[in-house]
Amino acid sequence: MYRDKKITVVIPCYNEEEGIARVIPTLPTSVDEIIVVDNNSTDSTSDVAEKLGAKVVFEARKGYGAAYKAGLSAVSGDIVVTMDGDGTYPAEQIEECIDYLLDNDLDFVSASRFPLKNPGAMNLSNKIGNTVLTLATLILFFRGIRDSQSGMWIFKSSIYDKLSPESNGMPFSEEIKIAALRHPEIRFDEYNVNYHPRIGEVKLEKWKDGMRNLLYLVKLRFKPIKR
Repeated sequence: MYRDKKITVVIPCYNEEEGIARVIPTLPTSVDEIIVVDNNSTDSTSDVAEKLGAKVVFEARKGYGAAYKAGLSAVSGDIVVTMDGDGTYPAEQIEECIDYLLDNDLDFVSASRFPLKNPGAMNLSNKIGNTVLTLATLILFFRGIRDSQSGMWIFKSSIYDKLSPESNGMPFSEEIKIAALRHPEIRFDEYNVNYHPRIGEVKLEKWKDGMRNLLYLVKLRFKPIKR
């Protein structure tokens, strides 16, 4: 428990046995529930996660969004924190981010990587891709956001049904933030966090995923606002 709230951390994984072995031990003791989504891994991700005390949810459908849908449907906590299994997002700032959510009476906080505190943690092509997609979000939705592609979010579990993200792929990340931004009943903000170099092999298909995300932004622009 943290500030009388049950905290659940959800981590989608595909072949992240090395990363998850290092991420779970760094989570604060205030975390009550750790859900690792095994997205059809071929390594020992599930075994490692279970030995470290996580609840493992298996999702055979490949995709970032599919993994998150499976993990988020299993949440029992009051506040959800999402992270990647590669060690890039700061477990050491989880309580700090929750404080920001609660102290400012917010419903959804996106952990912004920008401006980067450690410029060397992200390569140039990723910086360019993130900048393009974040600028596209601003142009299409007329809403200022510093990091449309962040994979770390902190939100009240009670609002998830109001968001109803549909993507099974990488666009899930931008979709859930845009849904929170546009919903008239949800209070949204960003909070700048550290970003660390990746542990293990890169799975992202940079240019293909970047183009898919850009096209999905255009699709979202014409999607009715949830009320």
